[in-house]
Amino acid sequence: MRRAALLGILLAVVIAGCAAPVLQDPIGEEGDVPWDRSLNVTTADGLNATERRLVVDRAMARLEHLRNLEFEKRVPVTVIDRAQYLANRSGGGGDETFQRWNDQVWEGLFIVGENRSFHEVQNRTLGSQVLGYYSPSREEIVIVSDSPTPTLSRGTLVHELVHALQDQHVGFGDGADTQDRQLARRSVTEGEANYLQSLYESRCGSGWSCIDSPASGGGGGGGQVDAGVLLVILQPYVTGPDFVAAIRDRSGWDGVDALYGQYPESTEQVIHPDRYPEESPVDVRVPDRSSDAWSRFDVDPVGDTLGEASIFAMFQDNGLRDGEGGRYSFQDEASAGWGGDTLVPYRDGDRYGYVWKTVWDTREDAREFRATYGELLATHDADARGDGVFVIPDANPFGDAFRVTRSGSTVTVVNAPTPADLADVHAPAD
Repeated sequence: MRRAALLGILLAVVIAGCAAPVLQDPIGEEGDVPWDRSLNVTTADGLNATERRLVVDRAMARLEHLRNLEFEKRVPVTVIDRAQYLANRSGGGGDETFQRWNDQVWEGLFIVGENRSFHEVQNRTLGSQVLGYYSPSREEIVIVSDSPTPTLSRGTLVHELVHALQDQHVGFGDGADTQDRQLARRSVTEGEANYLQSLYESRCGSGWSCIDSPASGGGGGGGQVDAGVLLVILQPYVTGPDFVAAIRDRSGWDGVDALYGQYPESTEQVIHPDRYPEESPVDVRVPDRSSDAWSRFDVDPVGDTLGEASIFAMFQDNGLRDGEGGRYSFQDEASAGWGGDTLVPYRDGDRYGYVWKTVWDTREDAREFRATYGELLATHDADARGDGVFVIPDANPFGDAFRVTRSGSTVTVVNAPTPADLADVHAPAD
């Protein structure tokens, strides 16, 4: 079974439109609009087609000026309402087998419990927050509007134009087969987009004549947002810009270009840029020691790598850590020192479990993770049964049995419906 994309922020949808013409302009000029031209445009009453084209052309020219990279094609901008965006997002998520597999991954993170589906939680979270996206399949920007008179946010436009520039020069081939690698790759694409957006905004405050961004409601309403899922989704946007800035400081724009040929292998390398590219993650293998009643899912790969960023989010979302630099720092002693991990979901009919093996740089790192994981279980009223076995009451969304063991710098968590099932999911080593 082909692995489905996990966090589909750059959603491709079918929208009628013409193929974008190839441009012949010099760098820093688009559609006869140079990067330093002033525009007599106001956003108070929305933008008509002519005004929108002028705004887009100048933004493209300014990004070329900042990045010293030419847009090869014009980038159309389409506006849809949020209801249409939500309808476009309603499908997807892979087949039922993949969704049940993926539910175990997010249950293992203590973010989405057994009473919810990750696919539905993700759709609601993104559906209420996304303001726009770039569609690689249509080579166009789609603005998601909550207003019958659409406005054009400068930040959203600039961010998505960077994605169009990336697509025209390096493409959006994914190729990442685990959650951690997907986040690491998006840390490059979203990191560069947010980094250039920040450079653009700083010049609007000192030197450039810019059109005021309209007031934004910030999406369709925070009531649908799951804080833990959103925290994981935001990691590339939050730590990616600092990673890209560090690479640019180290090797200039040529170094940033090279990232698309050698993506970071883990969110650890993104959170700690000094570890890129030398410190590769450990290839963690989980031996199958299940009984005949329990089996792995027909999903390729059979296990997922959660990584430092998701482990940080797990502890953060459950109120155990504030992070060394705050909620969005993604740096904390309990997740730092990560060396590699694999979580393998199991099933016995409609009963589920998993084995999560984590490897740490040092024994002390493993002890720190093991101790904090113990606190996590305690916050969910886990009852210690001895020999590393804990039971969370069934009334809790994460109600299950757990066996937590540490051997040197390795910590292994086995999850099953009851203590008696733990050995059937993963028999203890001799």
